[in-house]
Amino acid sequence: MVEQVKLAEHIIVVGAGIGGLTAALGLAKQGFTVVVLEQAPELSEVGAGLQLSPNAVKVLQAFGVADAIEPHCFTPQRACIRDHRSGRHYLDMPLGREMVKRYGAQYWHIHRADLHQELVRACQQHGVDIQLNQRVMGYRNEKDHVKVLLEKQTLRTDLLIGADGVHSQIRELMLGAQAPIFTGQVAWRGTVPIANIKGASVQPNATVWAGPHQHMVTYYLRGGEFVNFIAVEEQASWRYESWREEGDTEVLRSKFHGWHPEVTAVLDGCESTFLWALNGRPVLPTWHDDRVVLLGDACHPMLPFMAQGAAMAIEDAFVLSGTLEKYDYEYAFMKYEKLRKPRATAVQKQSRDNASLYHMHGGWQGRLKLEALGVASKYANGIIQSKLDSIYGHDVTALRL
Repeated sequence: MVEQVKLAEHIIVVGAGIGGLTAALGLAKQGFTVVVLEQAPELSEVGAGLQLSPNAVKVLQAFGVADAIEPHCFTPQRACIRDHRSGRHYLDMPLGREMVKRYGAQYWHIHRADLHQELVRACQQHGVDIQLNQRVMGYRNEKDHVKVLLEKQTLRTDLLIGADGVHSQIRELMLGAQAPIFTGQVAWRGTVPIANIKGASVQPNATVWAGPHQHMVTYYLRGGEFVNFIAVEEQASWRYESWREEGDTEVLRSKFHGWHPEVTAVLDGCESTFLWALNGRPVLPTWHDDRVVLLGDACHPMLPFMAQGAAMAIEDAFVLSGTLEKYDYEYAFMKYEKLRKPRATAVQKQSRDNASLYHMHGGWQGRLKLEALGVASKYANGIIQSKLDSIYGHDVTALRL
């Protein structure tokens, strides 16, 4: 049994994104006094969707917010990988009830703004103080607290959590500046009102459209009111790291000219889009520095090819809040990193590997891999499903923390 010492009481979370708010909610429910510092002038999320697989939904259930989130969600019935021109299915596997049967929770699609709104509401109901226009300039670990240096004031807290995303200021303060590693891929994303989509019927599934050096993902949001898309193409270089740069819809449409009618119909109905470079970062040597710890994209940014970015941050939030509730911060941070780092690193690798599959790398060999996947999907679907067990079947709420 770990020797009990005085536990933290006051915690500052930097970043009011999905990971930061989930962590704040979990900590507040454990009885901590929590302040969230957000540098933006208002609470908002870019208009795009995300996928919540059963491993993430179980945390939301444990934190008591799943019932409030569910009305905003769309439940896809199947997950598909289809050919970019012919539309033939390389993979076609059930979601819906099969997810509940196999993993004990639903698979949901949700607009990021809707999830964000419900997390904000839940945090406020549990007394979390969310402060806007607060940019962290530095921190300093002291003997029994950490000082957080803002632009106009200095705050004192027991612990500091950096949940400030892929561009994390807390990570840079902890480990030094580090240039992102461009993966050679750029993603366009947006949401399209279903009324704008003409000449094709978009299937209500989680669909990956695989093509040479490109792919596109489509799925429904808000009860079928919108179709969300992410379109990825390979490029030799990119000068920005932002994911909020506005894109040219005509250029986007030209990139996917000649693709299946479901794809082109969605893009023809698109009125606005954002694009961003897909960047990675090396595995960090540590996730914590005395009284300061990192969470989510701040320590393990995810490529979107497993749809696990939000899910990993949500899992982090559960484990971190649970260890801090039981142990002094030094042991809690050590245990949190030990539990989460191998998991996050493995999912990062699976996400990178999927890029090669979706983009048919290797010419005919790439197509052969997709053909083999189709055969396995048709005659041995259990094999395909079992490969997802390590992702969707991982239940942090059942861990012995």
